[in-house]
Amino acid sequence: MDPYFPPPPRAATATGATTQKSSQLLISEYPHRAIAIATSSHALILRHNATSSDRSLHVSAKCMVEFLPVSKQDLVDFHPLTPRPIYGTLGLVSVGRDVFLCVVTQAIRVANVRPEETVERIGNVEFFCLNSSQYDDVYAMNPYGIDPSEYPRRDPTIDHPCQDLQKLLRDGSFYYSTDFDLTNRLQDRSSDAGEFDIENFDEAFLWNSFMIKPLLDFRSKLLGHEREILDASRILTSAIRGYCQSLSIPQNSAPIHADTGLPSMLTVISRLSCMRAGTRFNARGIDDDGNVANFVETETIYWSPSGILFSYAQVRGSVPVFWEQAAGLKPGQQKISITRNRDGTQPAFDRHFEELEQNYGAVHILNLLSQTKSSENDLINLYAYCVEHCRLRHPGEKQSEDHALLRATYYDFHAETKGPEGYLAAQAIEAYIAESAEGFAYYLAQPVDDDAQSNGQAPGHERLTVVLQQEGVFRTNCLDCLDRTNLIQSIVSQLAVRSFLQQIKTRAGEPFWAHHSTLWADNGDALSKIYAGTGALKSSFTRHGKMSLAGAIADVRKSAERLYINNFADKGRQQTIDTLLGRVVGQVQASLHDPISDYVAQELRQRKSEFSASQKINMLVGTFNLNGKTEGIVEDLSPWLCPPELGNSQPDIVTIGFQEIVELSPQQIMNSDPRRKQLWEEAVKKTLNLHAQQTGGDKYVLLRSGQLVGAALCIFVKASVLSTIKNVEGSVKKTGLSGMAGNKGAVAIRMDYANTQLCFVTAHLAAGFTNYEERNRDYITIHDGLHFQRNRRIANHDTVIWLGDFNYRIGLGNEVARDLVKRSDVETLYSNDQLNLQMVAGNAFQHYSEARILFPPTYKFDIGTDTYDTSEKTRIPAWTDRILRKGTNLKQLSYNCAPLKFSDHRPVYATFDCIVNIIDTERREKISRNVYERRKAEVNGHTSTVNNSGETDDEDLIGYESIEPDLPKASSDQQKWWLENGQMARSQVLPPKPRMITNPRRPTNPFPRTDEPDWVSVSRPTSYCSVASSQFEHIPSPNSTNMLSHSSGTNGPRKFPPPYDPAALPARARRLNLIDDQPLATKGQTQKQEPPPPPPPRRQGTSGIAKSAPLNTILQPQQTPAQTSNTHPRPPRPASSASFSSTVSKKPPPVAKKPAHLKPNSPTNSPPQQTTKEFPPPLVEKRPSLPPRTSTNAAVATSVSSGLAPRFDPLQKPIGPSPSPRTTNGTSNIALAKQHNVIGDWGPDMPPRRVRTPGPEGQMRPGAVGLPGMIKQDQRQQQVERKPVAGSGLSGGVAPPKVPTATKPTMVSIPPKAPKKPTVLQQSQQGQQGGKQQSNVDLLGSLDADPVPQIKEWEAMRPS
Repeated sequence: MDPYFPPPPRAATATGATTQKSSQLLISEYPHRAIAIATSSHALILRHNATSSDRSLHVSAKCMVEFLPVSKQDLVDFHPLTPRPIYGTLGLVSVGRDVFLCVVTQAIRVANVRPEETVERIGNVEFFCLNSSQYDDVYAMNPYGIDPSEYPRRDPTIDHPCQDLQKLLRDGSFYYSTDFDLTNRLQDRSSDAGEFDIENFDEAFLWNSFMIKPLLDFRSKLLGHEREILDASRILTSAIRGYCQSLSIPQNSAPIHADTGLPSMLTVISRLSCMRAGTRFNARGIDDDGNVANFVETETIYWSPSGILFSYAQVRGSVPVFWEQAAGLKPGQQKISITRNRDGTQPAFDRHFEELEQNYGAVHILNLLSQTKSSENDLINLYAYCVEHCRLRHPGEKQSEDHALLRATYYDFHAETKGPEGYLAAQAIEAYIAESAEGFAYYLAQPVDDDAQSNGQAPGHERLTVVLQQEGVFRTNCLDCLDRTNLIQSIVSQLAVRSFLQQIKTRAGEPFWAHHSTLWADNGDALSKIYAGTGALKSSFTRHGKMSLAGAIADVRKSAERLYINNFADKGRQQTIDTLLGRVVGQVQASLHDPISDYVAQELRQRKSEFSASQKINMLVGTFNLNGKTEGIVEDLSPWLCPPELGNSQPDIVTIGFQEIVELSPQQIMNSDPRRKQLWEEAVKKTLNLHAQQTGGDKYVLLRSGQLVGAALCIFVKASVLSTIKNVEGSVKKTGLSGMAGNKGAVAIRMDYANTQLCFVTAHLAAGFTNYEERNRDYITIHDGLHFQRNRRIANHDTVIWLGDFNYRIGLGNEVARDLVKRSDVETLYSNDQLNLQMVAGNAFQHYSEARILFPPTYKFDIGTDTYDTSEKTRIPAWTDRILRKGTNLKQLSYNCAPLKFSDHRPVYATFDCIVNIIDTERREKISRNVYERRKAEVNGHTSTVNNSGETDDEDLIGYESIEPDLPKASSDQQKWWLENGQMARSQVLPPKPRMITNPRRPTNPFPRTDEPDWVSVSRPTSYCSVASSQFEHIPSPNSTNMLSHSSGTNGPRKFPPPYDPAALPARARRLNLIDDQPLATKGQTQKQEPPPPPPPRRQGTSGIAKSAPLNTILQPQQTPAQTSNTHPRPPRPASSASFSSTVSKKPPPVAKKPAHLKPNSPTNSPPQQTTKEFPPPLVEKRPSLPPRTSTNAAVATSVSSGLAPRFDPLQKPIGPSPSPRTTNGTSNIALAKQHNVIGDWGPDMPPRRVRTPGPEGQMRPGAVGLPGMIKQDQRQQQVERKPVAGSGLSGGVAPPKVPTATKPTMVSIPPKAPKKPTVLQQSQQGQQGGKQQSNVDLLGSLDADPVPQIKEWEAMRPS
């Protein structure tokens, strides 16, 4: 056996194509990463579709692929990715955002079934990423001049995401063949050697079906000759798992002599099914599709050089009923639990044997279970019952029992081999199976000489002719289908070979049978390692025909190894197996991108109604805390199970949850007693079937039940819907005693009803009035910790229903709660229900819903009465028993309790209508094929190519034209009509005339009628900056500390624009170039203006800083020399509150303000118009001057005393631009503030008080609202007047003060403080001290009232 294959000679096929067993793996990084599997004539090139818009982890990963003839010139940009040749491609697998190509890099030849048919065992595989180079073990660049074997290897820095899959695939249990279809037995494939039909792969034994399926789908879309070339290249590989070995028998030992001198070949091939694959305790019994665990087809093949070909197949598999077994540390003590009764098991049982009959013919069961072991005896009884009721068991009316397609032999292996003969006594089984073995026959093919004249061929030409076919199969099982099964199957195989040799009138010698025993012993060890982790027991007898002491010691060692592996290693192995088979929830399959296939998928979504239908089913869900009572078993349960809301209708599914089905004693909380559950199951089933008989409906069968000590869940379905239900699984989760005990916890059962996934969970949560937080934790533990097979969880279902005793109480006193119950005040009770409050708060049962409760609390009653608890504890009435739902396809019809009084709880029930989806897969495939052929003809067969140099997906748009003449064409991921050249969309609406803009007075709602025109002319300003919207606004200096504001909605520091340069503005921006209107001197100064310095750091907010500031006042800024040279200073620019949101922990209530352009043109109430940073609305008409403002004591005092730049506060007057205390004429800022009583009585560490000052002449500003007496009228601050600028023309003779230059800042002069009127709060306090209390306060005030009052930190507000 050679570990590496040398490049074999190519062989010609019937079509003229040449087969090749190895190929080369190449890679190219430019212009995009691509991997090529190259043969001598063609290449399969793959690359990840990096431009795909679906980048979610849960979206199928798309790849580009092409199969094309190549030359050296075509692969000039490629270089070897690995120095070794590859011997096959197992397929593609997607892990997260990465897509990996799996190839076979090492193989060992293990079998020669016949000439030109070889089998290789996979020795090593590699996974290469299509979209990333971080997992490559060699450098991507081509080291020219270096031998490929000397490529520098990259040190692994991260774990490969496929390392578990790689470890599984190279464990020595996977086999493949490039010569014939290894997934089918010899009888089911062509008798001609070398035939390789990919389309005939049996997916039941194809272990890489999930990975190879995208490539097989791509192959099916190729033209006929392209498919033949791809098949001949042997790039696509089919892998099985099991065992395969050939032993050559010398000519002198062969039973059939030939003159060629070549040895005969004896081969054993075992194919393990992947339909219900898993490890020993993770895969037991049968599923709803009829697949059983550890199902293996074993074939014995003998080839003689004379041309005779013999084959005999038999199968093994787990007991085909629904049962489970948990792993344990005590050998032979693992408990067996039957999870479904006879009626629920029969449909799956029948489906399993009907499939066997279709594939193999008649079936003879060999059941080797022990009748002396109680656990195995239960399986025997259920097995026998299902056999007797199977449709294959009953022959036709005129046929005898011998014509039945299903027979059964119950052979207690342990009882039969207890005698002194030991395992030799097992040979006695031949007496039980001889008749069936003779009737089943075997497969036999012989060469026949064709007549040269009739066939036009030369004389002596031979062809292989099938003489006999196998027409039945033996199905053997024990508990694990390993040790006993393998020994019995070797005996059956020996019996069939002897029958074959007798027919051709020859016999085999001892060397032949020794080879036969060796192969079967190795077969048992290999299958046992896959399923149980160790070699098979009793293999010493199978190998040598007797049991030795060394063999007995080896069996003890193997048993100990099995305990460790089954308890500690099988869980990870099971997860890896599910990943390989693509059965993990959320796992996506890599798809090969084809624009036509995308079109087909879209067409199928649009035509979904043609192959899918919706069906409404009715469900009854009930929960009952039995309090450990059994008296109700004999009572009438129809008020609960057949409520009046149902009428004469019959639910399709009935789900019943029990709590405290047994008394929760310390002895019971660690184990479950199923006897009590079985009694209640019979009682429920009896009630349901009695009602069905009265209404003429279908009989109910128990689908599945589960139990966790006191909690039990039972699901009954109508017999007529059993065929629609599949994949029924159960699981439990303990929460009592930190998850160690089962007194509290949950039982869950899930199923697939047609194509809709349903999950039911019954739970018993922590008790106690105040333990609602522990109940919340129990819910989280169950929801996150309970899982089914293949990592499926509760949330991975379309419909989920929770039912049970959740133990949430009503948070009221006992007397109050009982009084509310008497008065039937359900609303008040429910508003204090703990579960309702926790769901509203989002602490438990997120996204679940509960119907409105109209029934009284169901806990706690005196037994047999309607009186709530009168014991010493006198528990408060509560709705502890609840039913919750989640699912858009659910509609709840009723929610009530039933008057059953034998427990201290009342049973609760709910009825639902559920919409399930049913898909006709055959019709969907037919529609898909027709659409694909039609679309391919429309686009003239164009498909995606991997040789394009761009990274676009424009090939996706083949055939996609605009639906209307005026609409743009379809867009791809790179080319979008709304993002031309990567730029955002721009408005193409132009003003009708130059110097016109949109009317700012026009209402924002364009639909109401208005007299305002759409466009208005812009008046030509004289000498103001083009970015100012009003001649009375000053543009603040960029280095002003308090101007760190920008557009609303941002929180970062403001980024100031560069110096104004009209030449840099694009013409299409359509801004007003008002710089032409400035004097020439101003133009030159503007162009030579230096960039502004960066703003100072933002001051961190403290508790002593005012919380927020209105938006209609700003600080006085500095000016640059260029600005001071103008005749008129730039007016101040308002800042947005977003500038200060990062340092504000709490905002004051917003004050509604009218837009500036909608306010009346009054000098006293017209604030400055706010402008934006880049596109301010030009001035339409002149605005009146701003009213003068006064400063705020607290903000100034805090900013000055802290040594930081004063925080922006529209209520204060700017003290200066410097961030630190400065002096003006020898007087510090702090001293100046104290001189004018700015700081007042507030200390430097005291929180500031923000006081809004009144408007000019004591008038209150519009929009102010007064609050109850908070400010005395004699404690108002005096206004600080602003000196007008000469020649400014401001009304009232008031003008902004002169602004100091940036090089020499000065301070603003503050006049002496005038006596203040007391605030409303001080007036209120004085009134209280004088024995008078102010009773009425003017909240709104009047327009001619005193200046705006202040309430602590808030200004009074008036309506606008």
